[in-house]
This record gives sequence, structure tokens and C-alpha cells, in this order.
Amino acid sequence: MRNAKKTVSILLASAMLSATLAGCSAEQTASGSELSAASATTLAAEQGIKAPKYVFLFIGDGMSYPQFQSAADYLGALADDDYMQAVPSLDDNGGATLDGPVALNFMDFDTVGSAITYDSNSFAPDSASTATSISTGHKTYSGSINVDETATIEYETITEKVHDQLGMKVGVISSVNLNHATPAAFYAHQASRNDYYDIGLELIDSGFEYFAGGGLKKTTGKEGDKENLYTLAEQAGYTVVDTQAEAEKVSEGPVIIIDEHLADANAMAYELDRTEDMWALADYVAKGIEVLDNDKGFFLMCEGGKIDWACHANDAASSIHDTLALADAVQVAIDFAKDHADETLILVTGDHETGGLSIGFAGTDYDTYLSLLESQKISFAKFDSDYVAAYKENKTPFEDVLKDVEALFGLKAAGDADDKLVLTDYELGLLRTAYEKSINEKDTGLAEQAEYVAYGTYEPLSVTLTHLLNNKAGVDFTSYSHTGLPVAVFADGVNAEQFDGYYDNTAIFTKLATMLDVK
Repeated sequence: MRNAKKTVSILLASAMLSATLAGCSAEQTASGSELSAASATTLAAEQGIKAPKYVFLFIGDGMSYPQFQSAADYLGALADDDYMQAVPSLDDNGGATLDGPVALNFMDFDTVGSAITYDSNSFAPDSASTATSISTGHKTYSGSINVDETATIEYETITEKVHDQLGMKVGVISSVNLNHATPAAFYAHQASRNDYYDIGLELIDSGFEYFAGGGLKKTTGKEGDKENLYTLAEQAGYTVVDTQAEAEKVSEGPVIIIDEHLADANAMAYELDRTEDMWALADYVAKGIEVLDNDKGFFLMCEGGKIDWACHANDAASSIHDTLALADAVQVAIDFAKDHADETLILVTGDHETGGLSIGFAGTDYDTYLSLLESQKISFAKFDSDYVAAYKENKTPFEDVLKDVEALFGLKAAGDADDKLVLTDYELGLLRTAYEKSINEKDTGLAEQAEYVAYGTYEPLSVTLTHLLNNKAGVDFTSYSHTGLPVAVFADGVNAEQFDGYYDNTAIFTKLATMLDVK
């Protein structure tokens, strides 16, 4: 087992927030104030900080410590299970100590810091405001993108700065919609993250050389009466590609590559649902490098957006697989850096935590059985679209639904008492109540508040299945929304040491602006 090279020290003393940041002599406080352009330039000159030629910024949307740690623990649990199957003569406890998690590649980076994520109106912020902090160094309200709290002042992003001032090429990748909040925070300036059409217009106006991943939302506006964004993009000089065959031939920008196999909400499929013939997030990073590589360098932002969507739905297995997909994408950058070791900076972070994911559940006490999550073969979203919709139409009997449940989630109505995937009478009752609510629209008998805790705004049958499997595996969620946990900031390569410590998320921008010497 590989161990992370640094232990993240999370110090809660408020004095740390006003202390001098690692690598910065100017003061950066928790209020989100940033270095002036003049002082940043002076600092870079005084300290001899080298500007990286290639910058990779990976953002796991909704990814904090629980998300990447559960993925690492899951890999460790699978490895332990494989060992037990190979040596069946060991006793019930395995006859040996737990090997532990299998560190994801970015968990082995030389430097790791922590960033707090609150915004101007919440300790549990959203993607628009937190991505604004990362991309511009400013706090704003939840739901706003790169504008101040009055929506009258626009903030220039780090990507706009390096594109305009340094001539670096810029790429933006997302597994969700390209005009969704996090990717939009690197090129757009809007009071509301929901103004998808206007955000799409800014994407086109950005002049960035590479966009790839999920499809655009509201391509003809809220009322469907606007000119199609893809048509406008082509008129502006972009090549718009929506098949893998075409994407493979792309070698230069400006280009917008839309995933051929769009799934829920016009986004890329969950990694759990992706087949071998479908491009992964890593493929879009590889293509991005090919398109962007040039003498002046590039800045590539890649978002693993469906980590967030999975955690909103409390689907631990889907969250884990999309976190692993993000790690695969990071590996492409790591491999690139091997040939550009003294020119490349790789950052991996999150914008906020989603779901209040915990490794540990009251029903299993100290025990976890994370390998049970391997029994889930399909995301909640695909189960909704491919199965629940048909159950509703056909009024499929509960007993027949249970057959699919066993095949797709491993949960069984009956079986050996030692089989941890066998549902108890209590669990089976919860599942039947959810089935009746979803399929037959029957009243659950629960109070409104209790029903929301049980299902949130999701399909009762689907979310109950993931809850049951999560809990049997020893994990749980506290929310269907975001939480106020800090996020990790992993750094490797040029100036990686600058990201050590505990700081505000606005400092990510400040540190980048300082080393890149942009105003």
C-alpha cells in the first residue's frame, strides 16, 4: 500500500486565517482579500518564483476528504477481499491486520494543503461562489459567477488573465454541462448560475481554444426562441464536434467537443455506467493536451462534476467510481509532466463537499464492508431511466423488481444469515414502502419532514436502494446538499510547495496569479 507523503494538518484556530500564507509575504485573510497586482509581481521577483509553463487544475465537484478517502478505502477493501479469496484458510478476521487504503495517485503528491470554502452568505456554499473564489480570488454570494455581491462588478478570472496577458492557450473540461457553474467560473460573469444561455454566449466570446465534455444547457434560451449556441459557436470560428470518431481527428482549436454518449441532464455518463467504447474524462484531458500544447504553454481546468451529482443523490458507489475517473484524468497530466518536469504544475482540489458523506455508520458500529459497494452495477440515474420508468408504466410487481435489485445492487430478499447483502425485515419494509411511493404513488404514512429525510427530492425506490447498500457497506450521508467541510489542495511540480498549509480558497487564485505574474 502506498501512503500519502504528507499528513494534512487541519488547524481550526482562526488566527491561521490571518497568518502569512505559505509562499506569500502579503497578508491573505479569511475575508477573501487578495494580493494587489503590484505586490504579487514584486513578490514573484523577490522570491525568484518560477512561472510554470503548463498548469493543470483538476476540480472534483463536491469532493472533499470523505470522497477521495472512501475511494481509496474501497480500493483497499477490494484488495483485502482478493487476498482472502486467494488464502481461504485464514480465520474470520483474515489472520492478519488490515492492509488499509490504496492511495489515489494525487494522494501521493509531494504537497497537500487545506482550503476553507465558505462564501458571502453561507458556510455551506455552492459551486458558483466557490469556483469564483478559486478562479478570481474573490468571495461572492451562492449562485453568482465572477461578480460581486451587488452583481455590478465583474472579476477577471485566472484563465482570462493568462490567456490575454501571457498568450497561454486555455482549455475547460467538465463531465457535466460546459455551461454549468464550475466550468462557467473560468470564463463567465453572471449574477445567476442559472442563466445558461448567457453563460454559453460568454463561452463563445472567451476565445479559449478547447472546451470538452458534457453538452450545453438551454442552447436556445429559456423560452427556446434564441439562436442555437452551437450555431453561434461555429459562426465565431469554433469547430463543434459531437462524435468520438470526429473527436479523434481533432488536432487543433478552437474546438468544442461534446461527448457522444450524453446521459442524464445532457451530461457525460456516470463512470459506473460507462462502457469501454465510450470516452472517459481522461480521454478528454489527453485530447486537450494535444490541442493546447504550444510554445507559450497552456492552462487546463478539468472538472469531475458527477462526483457532486452522485453525492447529492447519496449514491456512494457512483461517487467512488467518478472520483476514480478523476484520478485517471490526473494520471494523464502526471504522465505529461514526466517529460516536462521543470515546467508543469498540477493541482487537484474540490470546490466544496457534497452530501455529508461519512465513512462509518451507526448500524455497523466500527465495521466497514466497502467491498459490498462492488455489488452495485448501475448509477441511481440510469436505474431511474432504464428501470424505474418501465416499472411505473407496467406497474411491475414488487417481487419482480426485487430480481432486478439483486442483479444490479446485490441486495437480496432472502438468503444465508451470514450474507451481509441479505435485507432484514426492517430494510425490506423500507424498500417496499419506497416501491409503493415510486411505482404506485401510495402515501408512505411518513410525516413530510421524515419523508424528505428518507428520499430528498429523488426517486424513493432508487435512493432507498443506495441508502440500504451504503449502510450495509458502513457509509452514510447526512445531506442531499452541500456542507461546510474544507477541501484538500494537492500540488505537484513547479511551485507545489506554495500550496502547503491551511488557507482560504481565494488563496488558490492568489498563489497562481503570483507565480504566473499576471495583473
